[in-house]
Amino acid sequence: MKKYDYLIVGSGLYGSVFAQQAKEAGKKVHVIDKRSNIGGNIYTEKIEGINVHKYGAHIFHTNNKEVWDYVNRFAEFNRFTNSPVANYKGELYSMLFNMYTFNKMWGVVTPEEAAAKIEEQRREIKGEPQNLEEQAISLVGRDIYEKLVKGYTEKQWGRDCKELPAFIIKRLPVRLTFDNNYFNALYQGIPIGGYTKMIENMLEGIEVKLDTDYLENKAELNMFADKIVYTGAIDAYFGYKLGYLEYRSVRFDNETLDKPNFQGNAAVNYTDRETPWTRIIEHKCFEFGKDENGNDLPKTVISREYSSEWKPGDEPYYPVNDDKNNKLYEEYKALAKKEENVIFGGRLGEYKYYDMDVTIAEALKMSKENI
Repeated sequence: MKKYDYLIVGSGLYGSVFAQQAKEAGKKVHVIDKRSNIGGNIYTEKIEGINVHKYGAHIFHTNNKEVWDYVNRFAEFNRFTNSPVANYKGELYSMLFNMYTFNKMWGVVTPEEAAAKIEEQRREIKGEPQNLEEQAISLVGRDIYEKLVKGYTEKQWGRDCKELPAFIIKRLPVRLTFDNNYFNALYQGIPIGGYTKMIENMLEGIEVKLDTDYLENKAELNMFADKIVYTGAIDAYFGYKLGYLEYRSVRFDNETLDKPNFQGNAAVNYTDRETPWTRIIEHKCFEFGKDENGNDLPKTVISREYSSEWKPGDEPYYPVNDDKNNKLYEEYKALAKKEENVIFGGRLGEYKYYDMDVTIAEALKMSKENI
């Protein structure tokens, strides 16, 4: 006799949403995670009264009202607006390419002048862009590409832009207005009290066991539940027997500073090639430098982010969805379909770069189909 209806492997967004929906439907659910904390990559840890995004900045944004209504059941969101700044060798630009960017770059004042300048520089590319460099220039011109795209992208992917496929930059955020809101989304914000608190609310009343590696105890753990919801890496599930899928990983260098303000913004991207980190996050800015009682916080915590090639043992962050890797994923997906009682979900289980709202939407959809 199985003890649970569902064993959820991973307490990140996908696993937590599925677990919550299953419990709400009256199912017996058990969640395990190999980490010592819940929340997956959206885990936040309180340091000096600041909710620190331990696995990189996560800003919730969506146009999906169903998803927005769902997350608001478990957290109250603040009104944070993402307005990243680019630092190119000490020159500061709006990272959403808008009139502030174009005025600083070219001295143009009107949207008409900015559009003409971009159009003039875009003409350099003839025909269909063949790589990321050509794609970027065809969208925003040579000047913006050289200062604000090239160095950052090459650090992020560890490859020359001429070697990267065009699809990575299908579009770049360009606005002929002075609007600094990076996301073109109806709903946006950060959970007050941090993402960990939101996940705790989702998992309320559900048995959770941490520091438990499913893949090391698969046969034993499978005996406890009728169905498995697996949110880990799909190639790891099959022991990498068809080969390794590629990812980019990120390393975070965290520092607590005895000052109230380091950079004046949540995110500053360093877009020159020489600076080794891709960006610096100042976590208190996500909640306007205040604690949950509205008091000013005297210290600040920053994280420098370094991008690297993934290797076994590293945290996989961004799937490298080029033709070679997508082909290998399809082979793993075919194997997954033969696993009768296992649902593969989330960024790692489906080898897709999902934003948070899409992760939630997919988990809600899968739970409706399977519970």
